[in-house]
Amino acid sequence: MPVLLFNPNTNAETTASMVDIASTIGLAVEGRTAAFGASMIVEPKALAVGAKAVLTLLDEALAGPEPVDGIIVAAFGDPGLAEMRIHPEVVRCGIAVCGIGEASFLEAAAGGRRFAVATTTPALETSIAEAVATTGLSDLFLGSFFTPSDPFSAVADPALLVDLLSDTVVKAVRAGAEAVIIGGGPLARAAAALSSRHALAIIEPVPAAARLISARIAAKG
Repeated sequence: MPVLLFNPNTNAETTASMVDIASTIGLAVEGRTAAFGASMIVEPKALAVGAKAVLTLLDEALAGPEPVDGIIVAAFGDPGLAEMRIHPEVVRCGIAVCGIGEASFLEAAAGGRRFAVATTTPALETSIAEAVATTGLSDLFLGSFFTPSDPFSAVADPALLVDLLSDTVVKAVRAGAEAVIIGGGPLARAAAALSSRHALAIIEPVPAAARLISARIAAKG
């Protein structure tokens, strides 16, 4: 059975990129893209709409002919994850679920590491902190550090995006971070490029989620 990757924004190219990255660990992943909402989630209202889009994608998946083994919510604020986790059909069928935010926080904090987030969306600072709190890891979280440019402009220039995020990682390290998460589904390619630039652990949320969902599926037996 496949694992479904729900992209809560409407950018199908981002979905395809995240599916490719999640599949690198040998997981069979199928992407689903939100039919409504923002092309990139950069502020709380768009995050709330993304949650509704995720639940719509869930209803569509549950109504389909194929059983579902697991679902990844592939936006950094994990929109809709809490609601999906307690959905009666998800519970009844034992479908494993996780979010890329949740997975990256758990991976970053492994061994008691202090961690931070480097990303492009300052309007989501509170939402990110709340998502960390949901995992019970606030005591290890040093906060989020943001690139200085407009999020859409940064993502439109992949080379510039990597440079901006790299500078932001340095700021997080100076603040004491032992691991830095590159926060955001549309930043997945940049996250992979940054791993070779820094000596500390750079956490890539999409592969982290693929590993976590694989572990949760295996734990079901």
